[in-house]
Amino acid sequence: MKKLATLLLILAAAAQFGFAQDMKTYLYAEKDTTRLYLDFYSPEKVHDSTICLVYVFGGGFIGGQRDGDWEKAYFKQLVEAGFQVASIDYRLGLKGAKNLGIFNTEPLEKAVYMATEDAISALDFLLKHAKELKINKDYIVMTGSSAGAITSLQTDYALCNGFLNSDILPVDFRLAGVVAYAGAIFSKEGKVKYRNHAPAPTMMYHGMNDNLVSYKGISFLSVGFFGLDALVKRFEKYDFPYFSRRFEGYGHSIAVAGPLTIDDLLWFCRHYIYNKEKLQVDGTYTNLDPTTMPPYDYYKPSDLYK
Repeated sequence: MKKLATLLLILAAAAQFGFAQDMKTYLYAEKDTTRLYLDFYSPEKVHDSTICLVYVFGGGFIGGQRDGDWEKAYFKQLVEAGFQVASIDYRLGLKGAKNLGIFNTEPLEKAVYMATEDAISALDFLLKHAKELKINKDYIVMTGSSAGAITSLQTDYALCNGFLNSDILPVDFRLAGVVAYAGAIFSKEGKVKYRNHAPAPTMMYHGMNDNLVSYKGISFLSVGFFGLDALVKRFEKYDFPYFSRRFEGYGHSIAVAGPLTIDDLLWFCRHYIYNKEKLQVDGTYTNLDPTTMPPYDYYKPSDLYK
């Protein structure tokens, strides 16, 4: 992995020049007077085996955008690697929230569920327009950063358990995979339980010193918010396929590690999605260089929700 700070500058500069691919914007839903759009990027050549990545941006459920300079530069990398990308809007449910914590989880629950419902609606749009967009319904992967990683994991959790508005999708629809950078799952039922179906093969990255999205997870009574460490334990127990990377000495900056992991992503897709190998891969990496980390590497919830 190269230095994140340098990479972010390169990506931002690259985005200013654009890149050669087909991009179209679609209105996929209207909710609470909010119009939700998605940008669909596609490589010049699309095959039956092309994977569509549904990308959910980060921003603590209070900010962020589907089409920022950083995101567009990242999508350039993904499209050049052969992926389709659908970058989606979602409602930001934590705007104005204060004093979030284990004793005040209602705002977080509302925000996570709103974003997840929107992500499911975006999947519904993509499935209904799959022929037009040349999407293979069997190769749809959800991915995201921070709040987007939470939404991606939570969407698969909802599909596997019949939660929220998952019933708008075809009964036999399954995500081909989930890729989460500093994500977690919110549960009101204690430990994460996949009741109706096994989770999609899941690729997870997390900083072990993350104070924004708990790496180990936090819980009180039946309410919990479970990050990589807790999810790997559940996947191990029930023999679910996963690929995880833990980073010692890192905090929330791992949320923006996506551009550095394209090779990992291609490897994951080849083995877990195309070959359907039920692998369990877990790796821990030592501190790389904390002086290069973005300032929010050490943020806490109180820094965002004042």
